[in-house]
Amino acid sequence: MSEVIAGVEIPDTALVREATELVREAATPLLFDHSRRVFLWGALRGREQGLGYDPELLYVAAMFHDLGLTEKFRRTDQRFEIDGADEARRFLHAHGITGEPADRVWASIALHTTQEIPLHMSAEIALVNRGVSLDVVGIGYDAVSDEERAAVVAAHPRPDFKNGILAAFTEGIKDRPETTFGNIKADVLEHFVPGFVRGDFVERIKDSNWPE
Repeated sequence: MSEVIAGVEIPDTALVREATELVREAATPLLFDHSRRVFLWGALRGREQGLGYDPELLYVAAMFHDLGLTEKFRRTDQRFEIDGADEARRFLHAHGITGEPADRVWASIALHTTQEIPLHMSAEIALVNRGVSLDVVGIGYDAVSDEERAAVVAAHPRPDFKNGILAAFTEGIKDRPETTFGNIKADVLEHFVPGFVRGDFVERIKDSNWPE
């Protein structure tokens, strides 16, 4: 029987069950619960906006979106968003889902920290972004009802989440500071990593090899 939270049905499929277990084993409880909430918030925002989406693809994208912060899947040579996107695409390919659907999930994860642009793309890409934005910084907080919000948090609590997610961000990206150039994670390192110096786009232009 499918699990239902805040009126949202968690797809009861082998793909979803395997994705759930993979993330449960790789991620901390904080990241696991956060990822499940991202799916639920995204589904609720999709319902509110009347968007059609593929529940399995949205689920995999939401669950894998922060795998790049985990010890098992993080690398140091690229943005953490790409770590999770690459792993999601490998996972989907292993389950026979290739081509555009797999690329859609990849983009959903790769763009989940990018503002505005995902909202003009496919439903899954937009809804992962909306789910992350709601859970981390509260954008769209009032777009879901008090009852829906309470049901989601009862199923996947968020004790001391603000401090916990900031610590997870810091741990996941502190060894690849150059990957934060031009994106919001530079704010995290500026707050929590002593000696971190934010990249400056203007200075990069001025200091480039071009004579003028």
